[in-house]
Amino acid sequence: MARTEQLSVRGQLRGVPVAKVREQLAPANLRSFARSSPGRLIAFGLLLIALCLSAGWVTAGAVSDRQHALDVLLDDTEPDADSAHRLYTSLSIADAAAATAFISGGLEPEPVRNRYAQAVHAAAAELVIQSGQAAGPAADGSADTRLRTGIATGLPVYTGLIETARTNNRIGYPVGAAYLSEASHQMQTRLLPMAADLQSHRSDAVDAAQSRHVRPPWLAIALLILTLGILGWVQRVLARHWRRTFNAGLLLATGSVALLLAWTVIAGSISAAAVIQGRDEGDAPASRLTETRILAQQARSAETLKLVNRDATGDYDRTYNTGIARMNDLLAGYPGDAPAADHVAEARAALGRWQVAHQRMNETLDRGDFTGAAVVATGAGAADVAAQVDALDRALEQGLTETRSTLRGNISQAARVLDFLAPGALALGIAAAVYVGLGIWPRLREYR
Repeated sequence: MARTEQLSVRGQLRGVPVAKVREQLAPANLRSFARSSPGRLIAFGLLLIALCLSAGWVTAGAVSDRQHALDVLLDDTEPDADSAHRLYTSLSIADAAAATAFISGGLEPEPVRNRYAQAVHAAAAELVIQSGQAAGPAADGSADTRLRTGIATGLPVYTGLIETARTNNRIGYPVGAAYLSEASHQMQTRLLPMAADLQSHRSDAVDAAQSRHVRPPWLAIALLILTLGILGWVQRVLARHWRRTFNAGLLLATGSVALLLAWTVIAGSISAAAVIQGRDEGDAPASRLTETRILAQQARSAETLKLVNRDATGDYDRTYNTGIARMNDLLAGYPGDAPAADHVAEARAALGRWQVAHQRMNETLDRGDFTGAAVVATGAGAADVAAQVDALDRALEQGLTETRSTLRGNISQAARVLDFLAPGALALGIAAAVYVGLGIWPRLREYR
């Protein structure tokens, strides 16, 4: 009997707090508490803390993503585009050098032969580099991989035709010209178009990366503005209902969020401006110089093939004239205040001298003096065509180096501007949440 009474008393003691808790958690009581001043203060505090932490986290994530994209652009995308340009240029130089060597007859001059060999080796090296950069399961079926594979399989065929042409040319067989023409046809209709597509794809990837970076991080900015707006609204409510004109904690939280917003907008604007400057002063001028350099090699190929094939149809002249006209337009339209303007001036002067030498070659050929025309086209004299083509290519190469340096320098600057923003965003978001708690807690203590 005593044991039963004892258990009954214990059950009543345990039941009292359980009943009270259930009573407090009843829907009606919860609604009443939510409408009360302490309930509203807690709701305000939780909302503001969540917003401050979310704003800091989202901003930090957006900045980290942008920095990662810039790192990828600097370390992978831009070098890949530069490699594609070097591949295209090397193939063009090889084709022009092969035709130039053929004109000499017999054993070609060593500098010309070396230029051809170096261009072929450079093209093969770029294919190896790009294959390494594109390695991975996702790249196996990509268009760029197919282009690289096509160039890699076509290059040995081209060099084989060139060697056959050289062998026949050395022993005086006229069939060598046919092999050279076939090799040049392979280069112009198969290898160079694939290289041009590859270069276009890689350049487009650089442009796309720059365009994405220029767009502001709208989600982070919108969330920061929303957080500021709700902080201001809560402080108005506190001032009106709790007769507290200023709340130090909420003011500090507002200052932290406002600082983060200003930092995000200013740093993002400076970073975007650096990317835009790199695009305008590096990427755009480099595109002009790249096209000019490739056109120069194509014009040189047409010029030499005219002599090799004793062409009287004017087809090679039309190719040469079209390329020269386009090069003049590209160099004349180059901005005078852009990087490498001095190298462009050198290139324009060399192009003018090339045209004069080319005219002299044509006049010599029109007189029936093939040997004299070949000397003008391939001779080592300062007034001969070869010297002007070399001077033009050297000036364009130096200009490309300078514009690329400008582009990469601006991309690096764009990344450095954002260096401390991501950790700073997290710190300011956490600080703002702490300040909210410190601002709300004294008001809650008044209701104890």
